[in-house]
Amino acid sequence: MANPEVDIRVFVAIPVYNHAATLRPLVQQVLERYSTAVAQFVVVDDGSTPPVAQDLAGLDVEVLVHRHNRGKGEALLSAAHWGLQHGMSHMICLDADGQHDPVDISTFIAAIQAHPDALIVGCRDFAQEGIPGASRFGRKFSNFWLRLQTGVNIKDSQSGFRAYPLFIFEELTFWTRRYNFEVEVLVRAAWAQVPLRDVDIRVYYPPGAERISHFRKGMDNWRLTLLNTHLTLRSIVPWPHRKISHLDTAKRSERGVSAFHPLRSIRRLLQENSTPERLALASGVGVFLGALPLILCHTVTILFVCGFFRLNKVAAVSSSQLCMPPLVPALCIEVGYYMRHRTWLTEFSLQTLGYQAVERIYEWFLGSLIVGPLLGVLAGAITLVLAQRIKTAES
Repeated sequence: MANPEVDIRVFVAIPVYNHAATLRPLVQQVLERYSTAVAQFVVVDDGSTPPVAQDLAGLDVEVLVHRHNRGKGEALLSAAHWGLQHGMSHMICLDADGQHDPVDISTFIAAIQAHPDALIVGCRDFAQEGIPGASRFGRKFSNFWLRLQTGVNIKDSQSGFRAYPLFIFEELTFWTRRYNFEVEVLVRAAWAQVPLRDVDIRVYYPPGAERISHFRKGMDNWRLTLLNTHLTLRSIVPWPHRKISHLDTAKRSERGVSAFHPLRSIRRLLQENSTPERLALASGVGVFLGALPLILCHTVTILFVCGFFRLNKVAAVSSSQLCMPPLVPALCIEVGYYMRHRTWLTEFSLQTLGYQAVERIYEWFLGSLIVGPLLGVLAGAITLVLAQRIKTAES
């Protein structure tokens, strides 16, 4: 939902590091097309040699200068802080290497007007010829990690052509400052409930000999690996992520949610804008995974699965409590034992449950493949009925 108090003032920012050949033509195109639609144009010189100011002489553009190269993330942060100081609401960023077509700025402006609270990412057209194989793979790889960490699925998480609502930079803290910043800002924004949206854009990849890239495969890939490891581990920790105040209108509350207080829990979870159907699916998944013999890692597995499929983690973890020992594991073992021996396990002793623990775990696994789905469907059906009744009663 858009923030009704937003007074939309858009500026364009172009981070630059040694792109002298493409910079001035790019800035001229932007100025010619959008001098009335955009409030200001900013170029961040991130330690270029020679400095870019002389290449932009005579053009109506603000130049911010880093004396030394500090990374693309730092350049974007400098531009964002400049925008906040000058009363801007949104920043459209595009790369200085000529890959992005300034014509697409109009697409971003329209998207900002329709969704002022969203972080909007340009999806490059990879259907054309000449797209490097590494770029195709990198996009798919990055999209996978973003979905795993946030549950959000966008089409081109590596694209640098974006529109940022500047409140992100007021309320969130970022650790990275180089190319990995563009990954981190998407993840932390998604965690903060900022909508992530796609718009289709053009892309131009010059021939290999003409292509200018400052991405260092060794060091920058290592930085991305460290960042994705950190973000993935953080995504499964059952501790609330930092939220942006005016977006957190649902007043989410995870305390007091329990499978043993279903009506109260469902009522609270419905306040998070979860639909009855999504809550039912989360409950069913939680019970199914809870029935499996995932000793010491039930919660981690549930959080990973729910994060990937954008299911309510609290509902799933709470529902899995129904599968705590001894009842459901014992039922799974009984069913698994019957599947193996065509008779029921009637003797419960140190011999059958202790010394034969490996066999019991195998039987637990076999039985959970039958019991887990059945209990999951039952839990989901009950949750769906209760959630629909609560929602009807409160509407």
